[in-house]
Amino acid sequence: MAQPVIRVFADLESLSREAAEQFVRLAQQQAQAGCRFSIALAGGSTPRRLYELLAGEPYRSRVPWASVHAFWGDERWVPPDHPDSNFRQAFSLLLTHVPLPAGNIYRVPTGSGDATLAAATYERTLRTFFKLQDGAWPAFDLVVLGLGEDGHVASLFPQSAALQEAHHAVTATTGGNPNVPRVTLTLPVLNHAKHLVWLVAGAQKASVARDVLEGADRAEELPAQRVRPTHGEAMWLLDRAAAGLLHVDEAAKGNA
Repeated sequence: MAQPVIRVFADLESLSREAAEQFVRLAQQQAQAGCRFSIALAGGSTPRRLYELLAGEPYRSRVPWASVHAFWGDERWVPPDHPDSNFRQAFSLLLTHVPLPAGNIYRVPTGSGDATLAAATYERTLRTFFKLQDGAWPAFDLVVLGLGEDGHVASLFPQSAALQEAHHAVTATTGGNPNVPRVTLTLPVLNHAKHLVWLVAGAQKASVARDVLEGADRAEELPAQRVRPTHGEAMWLLDRAAAGLLHVDEAAKGNA
């Protein structure tokens, strides 16, 4: 298991531009190989600027959008047009502004039924898309992740039963702010991704970033510590405020 790459940038703008470059690079690689580019998008405030950048130039025209297939790492149990919807954020900031085919967008089916049913439905969607045999896990080309102040990732919260899920790719859970039912990818899916890109910004994330990346093993309390790609690569992009307590070398802290 490779060690994560940690890069520190001056601010949210510069780390978001690096994330956009990574998105473009991976999308182009997949298209040049004649392959689809499967992504799992994140919610929360930090990815907003990434989505805005990808929706405009110079990034928009560099992405082979026809090969992009967009999923979500987690979703709150709210209607898709609700202000708290992760789908709504990515759709309004990014997906409505790029030539991504409608059939390449796979939102979590919230709005009717319940979260448990939606999780089962979304898992079937993943298994069909990735053509999975029993016991196999999806392998996303890129998963975008944020880091909660409590150490959560996607909708995998501290002490949650969802952390123990070892048979399903998608599960229902609850927690967070707002404290509502949620649907989330499970740890085995995150750990089978080919590329993970973490976006972490703000001084309020400094202590948890230090604890996750450099602290003792507290995996039940800090779910982000349990994201350890088995065959893929993890890249952490932090601004200087979020990285302020890390013992990274000066070259990493010097990134612009």
